[in-house]
Amino acid sequence: MTGIITLKAKREKSLLRKHPWVFSNGIAKVSGKPLQGETVDVYSHDGRFLAKAAYSPESQIRARVWTFDQQQDVNKDFFVARLQAAQASRDLLSEFCQTNAYRLVAGENDGLPGITIDKYQDVLVLQLLSAGAEFHKRNLIDALIQLYPEACLYERSDVDVRKKEGLEPAQGLLHGSLPAQPMEIEENGLRLLINVETGHKTGYYLDQRNNRAMVGKMAKDRRVLNCFSYTGGFGTYALAGGATEVTNVDVSDDALSIAAKNVELNGLDASRITHLNADVFKQLRDYRKEGRRFDMIVLDPPKFVDSKASLNRASRGYKDINMLAMQLLEPGGILATYSCSGLMPSGLFQKIVADAALDAGRDLQFLKTLEQAEDHPTSGPYPEGYYLKGFLCRVA
Repeated sequence: MTGIITLKAKREKSLLRKHPWVFSNGIAKVSGKPLQGETVDVYSHDGRFLAKAAYSPESQIRARVWTFDQQQDVNKDFFVARLQAAQASRDLLSEFCQTNAYRLVAGENDGLPGITIDKYQDVLVLQLLSAGAEFHKRNLIDALIQLYPEACLYERSDVDVRKKEGLEPAQGLLHGSLPAQPMEIEENGLRLLINVETGHKTGYYLDQRNNRAMVGKMAKDRRVLNCFSYTGGFGTYALAGGATEVTNVDVSDDALSIAAKNVELNGLDASRITHLNADVFKQLRDYRKEGRRFDMIVLDPPKFVDSKASLNRASRGYKDINMLAMQLLEPGGILATYSCSGLMPSGLFQKIVADAALDAGRDLQFLKTLEQAEDHPTSGPYPEGYYLKGFLCRVA
């Protein structure tokens, strides 16, 4: 018998709006003994069917909705249909860019909660972040093999967030043969190396594709500082766009090594780029002491906010690096600044950047709002899907 979740009175409103989460404090009772990740039926307090969801007994998000259709079974055919719909959305990417690497599945935004799949040529990299995703892992793999028979499937579920679901980290080959790493992808005419085995996330930050292209177009004849550079995506675009000099700053020698190889791979002038292993916060302060100046600075830090409790601390961190960056910019310099923290509201981030300008003693104009690329869509009922926000600024 399928387990049943019955909600408390007046706690069905979000599900009626098709939001895919059921929180533990909204549940009146759980009937039956559903297994971790098993599909359960969700009912309102007065007995109305609401959804079929994956049960997660150890998470505050106690259930994640697969479907609001009572007649729809969650099986291999279900995953085939959802994957086909996701691919149809990504087929629109050709209208915006040229690439053979994109996010195929963006979790709840594609009706597949807790599932991330990035496609790098013929390598599909999976992150299974929820109990339901783990429970249906075989169905998902079989669906992918049916739709992408030539693809290699590789898992990168080696993330701490799985602990909240009561899951252990997992990584390894699931199907096919993984090409030697690092491997090459193409993006807007550039050749870039990624490593799906050891790289951040699934190997690369695909969500910044459009913003990298924008930086490249604006970098001509500018001295560019690329902070938290990782494998140097922004820096490679800037150099290809005609920057007079580029400095990549990151704390990973492995990432900086790939950044240097990307320069060579694209036949760019390596004498105009420096790869510096340093803590960004300290390096910005050192540059300030030295009186160093730049014409353009990119700030793309890792996630500073991992919970609402850490929002104030994170806000101070964002303000600090933005203030320091503005102090290093020549008058009329360009700042591209980002937050990838989903819990950081866009309005608050804009206020933080504006306050940083005041502390830096600089005048600031917001020229453009920046966000995640088109293969990272946001589902209408799920505003949490909008996580990457940024601003292109002119600093006087």
